[in-house]
Amino acid sequence: MSFLALIAHNVGVKKVRLAFTTLAIAIGVLSVVSLGVVTHSLESSALAILQTGRADFTVAQKGVSDIVNSSIDGSQLPRVAQTPGVRSVVGVLIGTTKLDKSNPQFLEIGIEPTHLDQFGVTVVKGRAFTANAQDELMLGWRAAENLGAHVGDGIKINGGTSRVVGIYSTGQALGDAGAMLPLHPFQTYQRQPSQYTLLFVQLKAGANGDQVRKSIEDANPQLVTIRTLSDFGRADRSFTLIQAADRGSTILAIVIGAVVVMSAMSMSFVERIREFGVLAAVGWARWRVLVMILAEALTMGLLGAALGSALSFAAVVVVQNLPSLTGILEPQYTPAVFGRALYTAAAMSLLGALYPALRAALTAPLEALRHE
Repeated sequence: MSFLALIAHNVGVKKVRLAFTTLAIAIGVLSVVSLGVVTHSLESSALAILQTGRADFTVAQKGVSDIVNSSIDGSQLPRVAQTPGVRSVVGVLIGTTKLDKSNPQFLEIGIEPTHLDQFGVTVVKGRAFTANAQDELMLGWRAAENLGAHVGDGIKINGGTSRVVGIYSTGQALGDAGAMLPLHPFQTYQRQPSQYTLLFVQLKAGANGDQVRKSIEDANPQLVTIRTLSDFGRADRSFTLIQAADRGSTILAIVIGAVVVMSAMSMSFVERIREFGVLAAVGWARWRVLVMILAEALTMGLLGAALGSALSFAAVVVVQNLPSLTGILEPQYTPAVFGRALYTAAAMSLLGALYPALRAALTAPLEALRHE
C-alpha cells in the first residue's frame, strides 16, 4: 500500500468520526465563507453608492450608523464649494422606500436636474424631470427592466403616483437599479428641508486632493471625506462593525475547529498507538508518522472546506432574501473568498492535529507495543 493510499484508508476507516469531524469543519467554513461573501458584497454596494456620482471624493456626516443616514445641512454645501481647489459640488439626498415585495429597499436619489450631467447621469430615453415637479421621476435602466416600466408609465411610490419621464444610466449597477427625483420635493417628502445625504466633490485641474480633503475636514469637523473603500468606515460605523465581525468569525471558526480536530485526532491516537509502535519498529522515521497524521487531518479539512463552501451558497441565498437586504445585497463569489475557506480549513486541521501528531511521532516503539 502506497503512502497516499494509507492516508486515504486511515481517513475513511472510521466513517462516523470522519463525518462528524468533517461536518464541524464545514460549519466553521460555512460561517467564514458566508460572512465573507456578505461583507464583500456590502462593501461593493457601499462603494457603488460613492461611485454613482462622477466625483473625486465624497463628503458625508462623520460617525453615522449607516451612510444613508448621513445628514448634511444645506448651508455647508457652499462652504465646501468655496474650499480652495474645489471646482464643483453636487449635493444629493438618498433614501430607500418599499416599492413592492420584490423591492423592499428601493433606492431613491434626490438631485437638482441641472446637476445630472455633472453627477454622471446620461438620459437614454425621455427627458429629465423638472426642478419642482412633485409627480415626476426618472428610473435607472436596470430598475425599468426589473419593473417592466417605460417612459410615460405611472409608478406608485412615496404614497402617491409619479410619472416616469425618463430612463437614465450612470454606469453603476446600484445607481441604475434605483430612481432619481427632483431634489426639493423629495426633501419635503423626507422631511429634510435643505438637507443632503452626501456631497460629491470635483477638483480643479492640478489641485492636491489630500490637501483639499484636509481643508474641508478642518473647516467642518462634523464632516468626513471619503475617497476609497478604506475610508468608508470613517463615516459608517456599521461598516466597521461588519468588517470586525468578519475577522472575528474567522478566528473563532479556526479555534473551535482546531479543538474539534484535536479531540478527534487524540481519540484516534489512543486507538492506534500500537499501530504507531509497529510503524516505528519496522523503520518508519518519526517525521513520516508526523506527516501521515497531519495529512489525514488536512484531508478531513479539505472535505470540510468543500462541504462548507457548498452550504454557504444556500446560506447566502437565505440572507440575500431577507427583507432588509433584498435589492441591496448582490452576492459576489470571488476566488479570495474560497481561498479563505481553504486556509481556514487547513488552519483548523493542522493546528488541531499538531499535538496528537507530535505525540504519535515521539512515542517510543516498545511503550506503544505494550499498550493494551
